[in-house]
Amino acid sequence: MTTTRFAPVAMPNPADQQRAVDRVAEASHRLNEAVRRATEAGYSVELVRTSRHHDGAGNWGDQIVPTVRPGTR
Repeated sequence: MTTTRFAPVAMPNPADQQRAVDRVAEASHRLNEAVRRATEAGYSVELVRTSRHHDGAGNWGDQIVPTVRPGTR
């Protein structure tokens, strides 16, 4: 009988930049779903930029907060 040796498969290890982009994309999808649900529940939602984050190397990102108010229903 032949003995089969199992070895763990190396998992893909995306670069730090790709992981950062994936995190932003996933959070954006969740935010969009929450906005859709809030509007369907009768609320108006506006995303307002509250600040801009700079890393000191020329990279920046907008930071937001939602403004939610009852709709006209």
